[in-house]
Amino acid sequence: MPLLLRFAALLRHSLRQHSRALVAEQVQQQVNINSASASEIAASLKGVGLKTAQAIVSYRDANGAFQSLDALTMVKGVGRKTVKKNKQHIVFE
Repeated sequence: MPLLLRFAALLRHSLRQHSRALVAEQVQQQVNINSASASEIAASLKGVGLKTAQAIVSYRDANGAFQSLDALTMVKGVGRKTVKKNKQHIVFE
């Protein structure tokens, strides 16, 4: 019986973690890459910390607005994988 109880507790824990991950995914909001601050970008995009977000803003300031997702890969620290996992959250308006 104790083994069954441990299994049930492990299952409940796993389900809670999965539910939290789903909620976090739903909370992630869109970010206008051409007007957002570095802190807004870092908070909105997975795998993008403040340093990379600052590089995005610096690149934008020096080169003008981003016109496509591919243009983001020109920023040091932003690769195709990062763009791919965030593409539904990036807008250019």
